[in-house]
Amino acid sequence: MADGKISRNRAALSVGLFVALLHAIWALVVWIAPNAMQKYLDWIFPMHFIGNVFQILSFNLLNAIILVIMAFIGGYVFGWLFAVIWDWLVSKKVK
Repeated sequence: MADGKISRNRAALSVGLFVALLHAIWALVVWIAPNAMQKYLDWIFPMHFIGNVFQILSFNLLNAIILVIMAFIGGYVFGWLFAVIWDWLVSKKVK
């Protein structure tokens, strides 16, 4: 890493695991306190000048597992692409 480049796999794993963890926490909280999460959505959307059309559904373990897996995959791809772009910029010596 002395040349400023970053490991594509490490960046991808870091982002993928972080995003998967966030979604696992979301699923856990929806399982434990769905009404509180609905109130959160009803509170947060208007602050962004958006009407909330979303409704918290009943917790489903299979959906939660798929959510965490898909979040990991999306995060992994994003992290990998970030590392590719970063390494390209470093090789071009963009300042």
